[in-house]
Parts: sequence; C-alpha cells; structure tokens
Amino acid sequence: MYTFSNRLKTFAIVLMVLGLVGIVYGFINAPKTVSDVEQILTEQHHGDSHHVGEAGGSHAELSADEQAEHQHHLEHVLQQMQNKPWAAVYVACIFFMLISLGVLAFYAINYASQAGWSPVLARVMEGLSAYLLPGSIIFLILLVLSSMNMNHLFIWMDADVVADDKIISAKTGYLNVPFFLIRTVIYLAGWNLYRYYAVKNSRAMDANFDIAIHKRVFKASAAFLVFFIVTESMMSWDWIMSIDTHWYSTLFGWYVFASFFVTAVTVIAFTTLYLKSKGLLEYVNTSHIHDLAKYMFGLSIFWTYLWFSQFMLMWYSNIPEEVTYFVFRIQEYKLPFFGMLLLNFALPLLLLMNTEFKRITWVIVMAGTLIVVGHYLDFYNMIVPGTVGGSWFIGVPEIGSLMFFAGLFIFVVFTAMAKAPLLHKNHPLIEESKQFHY
Repeated sequence: MYTFSNRLKTFAIVLMVLGLVGIVYGFINAPKTVSDVEQILTEQHHGDSHHVGEAGGSHAELSADEQAEHQHHLEHVLQQMQNKPWAAVYVACIFFMLISLGVLAFYAINYASQAGWSPVLARVMEGLSAYLLPGSIIFLILLVLSSMNMNHLFIWMDADVVADDKIISAKTGYLNVPFFLIRTVIYLAGWNLYRYYAVKNSRAMDANFDIAIHKRVFKASAAFLVFFIVTESMMSWDWIMSIDTHWYSTLFGWYVFASFFVTAVTVIAFTTLYLKSKGLLEYVNTSHIHDLAKYMFGLSIFWTYLWFSQFMLMWYSNIPEEVTYFVFRIQEYKLPFFGMLLLNFALPLLLLMNTEFKRITWVIVMAGTLIVVGHYLDFYNMIVPGTVGGSWFIGVPEIGSLMFFAGLFIFVVFTAMAKAPLLHKNHPLIEESKQFHY
C-alpha cells in the first residue's frame, strides 16, 4: 500500500503556492491601457517608428488614416499582451489534463486488447488518470471565462471580428459559444464517466473476484475508445485549432493525440520508476520498464511522422492560407518550433534506439524529461502564436503556470494512489503480468 509522504506532499503544495504567485504576478504585470503598450514598445525598440508611430516625425504629424492605423495596431498589441498570462495558464492547464486523458486512453487500450503485460501497472494508470476530473473542471472554467470575453484567446468569440471576417462568419454554424460549450461538456463528461466506472469496478474486483465485472469493464473500455477517438479529434479542433481560425489541417487530431499520448506514457514510466525506487511495485521488472520505453520510442517516431506529413505537404504546396501558419512560427518562434523537433525526435531517437538502454533508469529519465519538455513546447507552439502573436517570451506566468499545475497534478495523483493497493490482485491476467519476462 502506497503512503503519500509528507515530503512529496509539501513539495506539491509549495509548487502550487509559488505557481499561483507567478500566475497572479503575470496578470498584475500585464498592460492595462494602450498608453502602457506604447510605453513598453518605446522601451523595447528605443523609439523605432514602426512601433511608436513616429514615421519620420512626431505622432501629431501623422495623417488621420495613419493615426487610426497606429491606434488599431496598439489596441491589437494590447490584446496580445493581455492574452499572455491567459495563454500561459491555458497551455499548462490543457497540457496536464491531456496527459491524464492519455493515461486513461492507454489504460483502456490495454484493457480492451486484453494485454497480459500491463495489469501490474493498472493501479499506476488509475492513479494518474485521477487528475482528469479536477483538470477538466479547471479547464471548463477557463473556457467559460473565455466565452464571457474575459480574454481574447478565441477570436471567433468576438462578435465584431466575426462580422468583419467572411471566413470566420462562414464557420459560425460550428464555431459558436453555446455549441462549443455543449461539445466541451460532452467530451469531459464522457471521459470522466468512463474513468469513474472503470476504477469503481477495479476496486470491486479487489474485494470480490467476478469475471462478469471484468467483462463489463472490457466492454466499457472498447466503447470508450470509440468515443475517445471521435471526441479527441473534435476537441483538438475546438480547443486548439480554432485559435487560428482561418487555418485547418485534416491531420491535426492525430497530431495532437500523438503529442499528449507519448507524454502520458512517459509520465507512466516516471511514476513507475519512482514507486519502484520506494520499494513498491514488487512485480514490476525491467521487461515492463522496457515495454514502456518502447512505447516512448515508437510514439516519438509516430509524432515525428505526423509532424512531417502535416508540415511538408503544406510547405511544398505553398498555398498561402495553409503555409502562413508555419511561416509565422518559423519567423517568430524559432526556438520552440525547432527546439521541439530536437527534443521530441532527435534526442529520444538517439537515447532509446538501443535495446539495452530501454532498461536503464537514468537513460529513461533523461529521454523522458526531454519528451515532456519538448511536448510542452509543442503545445506552446500550437496555442501561443495565435493568441499572443509576436509578443511572446517564456517568463514568470509561463513558469508559474507550469509549477501550479505540476504541483496540483502531483498532489491529486499521489493522493489517489494512496487510497487503494498498488496491485490489482484479482485481474484475470495478473499472474501473466507478474511473470512477464523476455
């Protein structure tokens, strides 16, 4: 039986407190007026005419049209800078929630496929998926606040923008606030209901073995996977792709899935190694760790394949409404854009290609750390350019948001793990999993 140590609990609470301070600082420090923006741009660019509106003379010397254009530019930059703390919270919130969802999907895949290697890890996955409920609640609150015009993360929620934009107005049948929130509730409710049902029956099997219970979870897992694969694609359109409302990719749902799924498997590996270091999970051996590392390796290749397929086809065709998405990121977000390729593909490939390396703890931890950081940058790269534009940098609100949600994730996950034995003793395949070696 796992006990949530006071040291780890304190660490999680400290992360949350420091993270919350960083988030609050980000909101307080955001510019409030156009004058604040003009002053910031003046300090940043030392009187550059494009940003401060001198255009070869004083601001008063600009024509009426130029002054109107300049004012519009400043208002646009103000929105972007005010979006920055919101975007920081949004990226961290969705990142950790989808990690938990990815763990739940991996749990369902193993259950529905009757995998014999993984039942000794079932309780680890159940614990990690416990974050899905609080993560969903916080995320839903963020979306409701966005729909109330508390921020400008989704430009299609702005009636004035929609009225002046033919492309966005043509999408209002799908992209409208009531339907958007209804879809969100359906996604989140469906995922959480499956998790509740599966875990409830898992606990029931510990108390009283009944093959009928196992069959019910098997059927529920198969049904959930059908629901998941549809709603996962739709949520990626709604929550991420709609931020860049003019752009779309038919591959985007798979791309987002690969990103959070490989991160989820990596977190399972991290948690398993941590619990093993505490003398727990006695039946987990290097073969189980090796399989998790194989998934980390294979899914990293899969993510790269999807990234390349999406990028190269659009780049090669050079259709303006498609390639603009990548041009802006290459020009303005060079570090996260190219950095994630190094962290998500090149380095995990080198570290995990060797079979023996997949059994070495420090190699898995190193490769996994690169994967987690790299896919955070991937989500950052998907969300921030469309919300913050060129006014980006990873500062206090971004680090604070990561700390807060990481602390909350740790607190919720390990609290859940302490509520049940770490061995699912009456799983029909548990003996096969205990003896798993190759």
